[in-house]
Amino acid sequence: MNDYWNYINDKLNNNSDLKRREIKCNRGTIYLLFIDDMCDSKFISQYIIAPLIKNSRLITDSEIIKKRILYSNSIGDVTSRDDALLHILSGDVVILSDFYDSVIFCDTKGFNRRSISTPSTETVIKGPREGFNEVLLDNISLIRRRIKSPQLKIEYKIMGKISNTTVALLYIQDLAPQKVLKYINDKLGKIDIDFLLDTNYLEEQLKNPKTIFDTIGYTEKPDIAASKILQGHVIVLVDGTPFALSAPHFFIENFQMADDYYLNSYYTSILRILRIAAFGISVLLPGLYIAITTYHFSFIPLIFVFRLSSSRADVPIPTVIEVYLMSFFFQLLREAGIRLPQPLGQSMSIVGALILGQSAVSAGLTSQTTVIIVAISAISSFLTPKLYGPILVWSYIILFLSSLIGMLGFFMGLFMMISDIASLDSCRYPYITPVLTKEKLSYKDILYRKKLTNISKNNLNRNDTK
Repeated sequence: MNDYWNYINDKLNNNSDLKRREIKCNRGTIYLLFIDDMCDSKFISQYIIAPLIKNSRLITDSEIIKKRILYSNSIGDVTSRDDALLHILSGDVVILSDFYDSVIFCDTKGFNRRSISTPSTETVIKGPREGFNEVLLDNISLIRRRIKSPQLKIEYKIMGKISNTTVALLYIQDLAPQKVLKYINDKLGKIDIDFLLDTNYLEEQLKNPKTIFDTIGYTEKPDIAASKILQGHVIVLVDGTPFALSAPHFFIENFQMADDYYLNSYYTSILRILRIAAFGISVLLPGLYIAITTYHFSFIPLIFVFRLSSSRADVPIPTVIEVYLMSFFFQLLREAGIRLPQPLGQSMSIVGALILGQSAVSAGLTSQTTVIIVAISAISSFLTPKLYGPILVWSYIILFLSSLIGMLGFFMGLFMMISDIASLDSCRYPYITPVLTKEKLSYKDILYRKKLTNISKNNLNRNDTK
C-alpha cells in the first residue's frame, strides 16, 4: 500500500484537484484517491463512500469490497502503479488499504461533455442528424446502437507517452480484410509520440504521405461510420475528437454523400454525375481558359473573340495574372468566411464577393469573363468539399503549365493528375478501387446508386479477409 501511495502522491504532487479520502475500519484504514473534476462526486458519495462506512466491520480484504459492498457496475483490480495512476487520471477511484495488499478501482467518470448534436461539416437533407462528440464511449455507443452484432469487434490502444490517449479500432470480424487490420496495427505500433490530441496525428501515419489526396477517409456521422464498417472498412476513433477515420478510403468515395442513401436513387445518381463534372470543372476550367485565350484563339468563335477583346481592352495585366489574382482574392474571402463567427462569416463571403468582383472590373484589374471563370470554378469546388485541397493544388499546377505552353501544358497537367491518382494506394489497396483494378474488394455502389437491398448484401468478398 505504501508503495502505491507514495508513487501516486509523488507523480501527482502539487495537483490541488487530487482528492484523498480516508475511511476507518476495524482492521485499519481504507484510502480513496481520485481527481475531483473528472469524477461524479454524488456517485462516489452514495455508492462508494457510504457503503464502505456502513459496512466497515465486514471489510477484511478487497474481494469482500468488490463482491458485497460497492454498488459500482465496473470494478477491477489494478495491475501496477502506472495502471493505478492511469485510472485516477481517467476519472476512476482507486481504493487501497494498509491491511491488505491488493488495489482496486471503480469507474466513476463524470466529467462535462458536449451533447449529441447535428454535425456542421456533413449536413443532410434527409437522414439521421446525430454526430459524434468528443467522448470515446459516447461515439462507440452510437455505432453499437446501429450494429447489434457480436461480430463487431473493438480493440483499444493507449497512445501518447504523456497524454495516454485511448484509441479504438472498430470492424466486423468476418468482413474486414486481414491485410488492412495488419497494416493499421503495424503503423500504429510504430508511432512514438508524447501526446495524441486528434485523429490527424494517426491519419498522417496511415495515409500515403506523397500526395495531396486523402487516402484515409474521415466522418463526423455515426451512420456513415456504421455503413463503412458493414462494407468491410476499419473505423479508428480517438478519445477527445468527434472525427472518425475510415480505412481504406478510395477516390470514388469523395463523390458519395451521406444523404445519397436516404433520397431517390435516380436523383442521387444524377447528383453524383454532377459532382464528378464539378470536380473536372473546378480543376480544369481556369487552365483551359488560359490556354485557349493565350495560345489558341482559333478554338473560340469569332463573335466571342471580339467580345473578349473588348472586355479586356482596359485591363493592363496578362490574363494569367488576372486569374491568379482573382483566385487569391477568393481564397482570402473563403478563409475570412470560415474563421469569422458563422452569421458574420456568411455575410462577409456573399457581400465581399459581390463588391470585390464588381470593384475589380470597374478598376480595370480584371475582365468580366475572368471573374465568371473563377466564380464557376470556385462554386464547382463546393460540390466536393473533401477534395478542396487537391482541387486547389492541381488547378494551380494545370493553370501554370497552360500559361507556359498552352494546350500541351494543359494536357500534361491533366495526365500528371490522373497518374498521381492511379499510382496511389490506401492500406495496400489501389486508390482507384474498384475502377480498373483486379482487387476482390467489390463495391456495388459506384456511379449509379443501386437498390439498397442489393447494396446491403455481400458488399465484401469474404475470401479477401484472409
